Amino acid sequence: MDIIRIIIALFLPPVAAFLTVGLGLQFWLNLILTCFFFLPGSIHALWLVVKK
Repeated sequence: MDIIRIIIALFLPPVAAFLTVGLGLQFWLNLILTCFFFLPGSIHALWLVVKK
C-alpha cells in the first residue's frame, strides 16, 4: 500500500496527502504548494507518506 501512495504522491500530491492525513492542515498546505509549484507539493506529499 505504501508503494501505491508513493506513486500517487509523485503524480497527484494532494490525493496522496488526503489518503495519508485526511482533511487536516497538512492536506491544505500540500494543496497550496501544489497549486503554486508542483515540485514542492510532490516533495511534501512524499514526506507525509514516508513519515506515516
